[in-house]
Amino acid sequence: MPGVIENWPAWREFGVAAEGNTQGPDFAQAKAEIIAEYGEEALCRSWVKVCKDLETLTEKVSASGDASIPVFQMKSILEDGFPIEQVAQLKSAGCCIVRGVIPEAEAKALFQDMKNLVAQNPGKIPGWPVESPAMLRLYNSPTQIAVRTHPNQILLQRTLNALFHDETNETSPEPLSYTDGARIRPPGQEFLGLGPHIDAGSLCRWADPQYRKVYDNIFSGNPELHDAFDLGVRKNADQYMYKYNAHSAVFRSFQGWTALSPTSPSAGTLMLYPSVSSVIAYVLLRPFFSPPADEESVMDASKWTFNPESSWFPGTMKDQSQRLSPSSHPHLRLRDCLTYIPHMNPGDTVWWHTDMCHAVDPVHNGQEDASVVYVAACPTTPVNKAHVKAQLQAALVGKAPPDSPDVDVDERKLKGYKGFVDVTPEGRAVLGFGLV
Repeated sequence: MPGVIENWPAWREFGVAAEGNTQGPDFAQAKAEIIAEYGEEALCRSWVKVCKDLETLTEKVSASGDASIPVFQMKSILEDGFPIEQVAQLKSAGCCIVRGVIPEAEAKALFQDMKNLVAQNPGKIPGWPVESPAMLRLYNSPTQIAVRTHPNQILLQRTLNALFHDETNETSPEPLSYTDGARIRPPGQEFLGLGPHIDAGSLCRWADPQYRKVYDNIFSGNPELHDAFDLGVRKNADQYMYKYNAHSAVFRSFQGWTALSPTSPSAGTLMLYPSVSSVIAYVLLRPFFSPPADEESVMDASKWTFNPESSWFPGTMKDQSQRLSPSSHPHLRLRDCLTYIPHMNPGDTVWWHTDMCHAVDPVHNGQEDASVVYVAACPTTPVNKAHVKAQLQAALVGKAPPDSPDVDVDERKLKGYKGFVDVTPEGRAVLGFGLV
């Protein structure tokens, strides 16, 4: 089946035993508050419903492979937006591929420009691994600015943001650009550092009262009513409750990247679990239940025991994104359902919901560099406006974005740096020039 992972990588497991950084007083307090607010009966009712739903969902996803990921053409979106008949699938899967966002020849030229800039500045651009940086902590190169402010990117992000709704009218689908890094991953480079995970915070999903409201139906026994696209509730959630580099205050409706070179399964690409609501519901409910002693009964949700005493949240660490593994989250059947995205050409883009489980390809067995620019879809919200304003102010004086305080590189001094002189008025608005 296309997209299926044939050999499960040696990613870390999180369900073997409780560790010090996945439990403690803050974990216990969050758990106690949720039990006091919603009650054992509601949590148990949701647990049974979600696990039952996962039985059908996992069979479907494992059988479909990458066909579970909707694919669109930018040309069609420019003309008609997302096809009405496919919007429901997109929102259920929580992810999509949009091809041809940047013309292929243009994307290839942008890739070469970025490679040239890196080559002209040896030892000056930090990244991982230190001896041969591939994950570049480079933020405002001409290539990245061109990708972020491309008119197709802006229109596409506006269209993605519009999938969310906010009855308070305090937000807008008009995109703001979140400054992120880039990647030039050479063939043969392994990377096990980003196995299955969910961004936008970790413990804060349980600990922050406003963030909890996003998942109110899940905790109250009605997971089938959960709306993963309610921005009115989510816009004030505190994703940055625990202030570590892995987290950001910015709300990204869809995370994403734009390919500058070809990528494919086992060649430095991305893996997605193409379902949003059921997966996040299971992750949120998991800390409240303990597995049966008999391993053969683990997949029988009715054999799990409600456990109000333990403060262990498997895979949850304050300083990292939410982690998942087969042992900690068995009903997700990660080995069968985590799916490679299809082959990507230069200029193609991939997008995944802020609550989506995803992973970085641990191997790169291709023949050429796998290069992407990380570009997310961010709606206009009060929190996002404040961040983008600070982000731009930092860039204008040669400082790294607020989410990268440990990067001490003045990009204005790099050979090949051009700044924002060539950006269109529409692009300048997305970058936040109207906010400073």
